[in-house]
Amino acid sequence: MKINSYSKEVLRAKSENKPIVALETTVITHGLPYPLNLELAQDMEREVREQGAVPATIGVVGGRVCIGLAEEEIETLAKAEDILKISRRDFSGAIAKGLSGGTTVAGTLTVLPQVGIRVFATGGIGGVHRGAAFDVSADLPALSQVPAVVVCAGAKAILDLPATIEYLETMAVPVVGYKTDQFPAFYARTSGLPVSVRADTAEEVAGIARAHWAMGVQSAVLVVVPPPEEDALAEEVMEEAIDQALEEAQNLKIRGQRVTPFLLSRVSELTGEASLKANLSLLLKNARVAAKIAQVLGNRE
Repeated sequence: MKINSYSKEVLRAKSENKPIVALETTVITHGLPYPLNLELAQDMEREVREQGAVPATIGVVGGRVCIGLAEEEIETLAKAEDILKISRRDFSGAIAKGLSGGTTVAGTLTVLPQVGIRVFATGGIGGVHRGAAFDVSADLPALSQVPAVVVCAGAKAILDLPATIEYLETMAVPVVGYKTDQFPAFYARTSGLPVSVRADTAEEVAGIARAHWAMGVQSAVLVVVPPPEEDALAEEVMEEAIDQALEEAQNLKIRGQRVTPFLLSRVSELTGEASLKANLSLLLKNARVAAKIAQVLGNRE
């Protein structure tokens, strides 16, 4: 796949070897309504810049894989309806047909090795779905194959978290707890599940990543960051809403790529928008942490 569109800001950052943080776009195209999605995209880019790094929001516009989106391109994706959700399998169709779409975690990871970006901030990764062990997000195999630091708030809480962590262990993906010993549950700060190693600074994260890749293991390093305490949900509140949303999804026969957007939207409704507030808050925090790590790690490790 040919990467054929860089923003001026990203090109300048690459030429000057400035730290760059990749950002995905399905949160814009499928995660939030307009104009909230546009505001979030702008806020995440601002958070990265304020930490001294350069944001590279990645998406597909008119069949072009864009590494860094112009303001008007972000707005186009934010306003679009019935737009593609682009995972690893979906690039070819979008490019060949000149279509547009938001890149998932897996889709974004697919692009990173070709453009020399080592740090990526997102909300929560996909994983193994509850009650359907065969339903595994493409995010997990992508994490096992791409050497990047991925900063997130754990896996989305609607998933089977123990099974997801087991998969990550099997695929040699270190789970680094950033200032925590527990795997966060996306909306909630804790899940009762341990991380594989703890790091309290960006320097420690960078050291772990360098050592991991020096051993010849070409998988990602997953850095999990608890959501801000003031916005996080209590575990029992979160689980009650998720259980109801899962039951409704099953009754409505919602499957495939429609499942996650439905569940996240329904959980937000059931929690009186508290989960939405937590989601927005953790995304900004992750962008800040990723920018700090990028400052230390650089792009050419």
